[in-house]
Amino acid sequence: MDDLQHAHQQVCSLDLDLMASGEIPDDRKPLDGNFYPLPDKILREYRAERNESELGKILKTANQLQSSVEAIVVLGIGGSYMGTRALMDACCEPYYNELSKAERGGRPQLYFAGNHLDNDALQGVLARLRAVTPEGNWGIIVISKSGETLETAVAFRTLLDLLKQQCPHDLPNFVIPITGEEGSLNQMAAELGCANVFRVPAGVGGRFSLFSAVGLLPAATIGLDVVQLLQGAADMNETFRTAELSSNPPLDFALAAYQLQLQGDVSIRVLSVWEQAFASLGMWYDQLLSESLGKDGQGMTPITMVNTRDLHSRAQQHQAGRNDKWIVNLSTRQSHTDQLKIQESTSDVAGLNDLAGVTLGELSAAARQGTNRALCDVQRPTADIVLERGDEYGLGQFFQMMMLATVVEGKLLGVNPYGQPGVEAYKKHMRNILLSDRSG
Repeated sequence: MDDLQHAHQQVCSLDLDLMASGEIPDDRKPLDGNFYPLPDKILREYRAERNESELGKILKTANQLQSSVEAIVVLGIGGSYMGTRALMDACCEPYYNELSKAERGGRPQLYFAGNHLDNDALQGVLARLRAVTPEGNWGIIVISKSGETLETAVAFRTLLDLLKQQCPHDLPNFVIPITGEEGSLNQMAAELGCANVFRVPAGVGGRFSLFSAVGLLPAATIGLDVVQLLQGAADMNETFRTAELSSNPPLDFALAAYQLQLQGDVSIRVLSVWEQAFASLGMWYDQLLSESLGKDGQGMTPITMVNTRDLHSRAQQHQAGRNDKWIVNLSTRQSHTDQLKIQESTSDVAGLNDLAGVTLGELSAAARQGTNRALCDVQRPTADIVLERGDEYGLGQFFQMMMLATVVEGKLLGVNPYGQPGVEAYKKHMRNILLSDRSG
């Protein structure tokens, strides 16, 4: 318990004090704890300064894009796009991009690129842009702290060439960089004369950057309530600061994860989502956990499971395979739409009449409870995270809870949860291979 209290104190005060002093010991670098106060800071400034605040400028730019473009492409990799994708999938219509502009409330379609080196996928985005925006009224939100991330840089150059062909006269308004104060993307923004440039905050790593312009601008562009998103995160911060252990979700989750690793052979963490719309949340959490805690031979391996689909592909292994998994269920109490019910039929070949009147939500809840009981019967650990509703406020709480819990878990494990040195290894080898091939 003393270790947990110390980890809690580090996140709440010691880390931030060190960052403010500018005298960070070498063994604590990198120290990117500024994600923690960010939601409170942005909301406080917005309420005091409105249009002149960072959030005010984000909302103004989002409104300008909504009125001027048919589509937006978000270019970025890892934390530069995963949070936005998770928000879009969780909060928007399942087939948002296929809706008419009127059905989308006048908001642009949203596409993602710059997160892979897949030729056909990038060609597909180019084809869609030519088809839905033949007059070139589409825009780019390009996110990279340095501008030198290969996947994003390649996609940006390719898409910028198309935009220059279609709409050369309005590039400054249709290209919005989110970047650092220095680097190639910042230089490109100056050369293009971009009307709006936003900054990745100092002391905020990519996978912790959702509550900055990185996530807020694209989310606001498709009409999501980013004030409620930030409020959910700020309220989770308050709970983290003040609540006792038994009612403090980030601390409870971190302690459970730590104890499972300390006392048993649990090495795999399964985020088992019970809404199709939460699949991308799993992608976001996969990165958060892997890059934060996969160091020094430690850290659970994250897996995302989408139910009830994956009960028909993975449940056997989870139920009777190696007992090395922690199943974390994520669900909501309320759906966005009215619940469908099983209707009685004169042709009852499947025998569903016995369930007439039962909703799909009730079926899903029964499946979740049945799965937990079956796992409990064979001593397999589970946990439940239940959102009141999968809206912006609830997701703000969830994102901040998991970021806080991950940092606390890292401190309990003795691992620096910031930085991702292992990611750099493939980049070095890849560049050497390409240069060697060209010189040969």
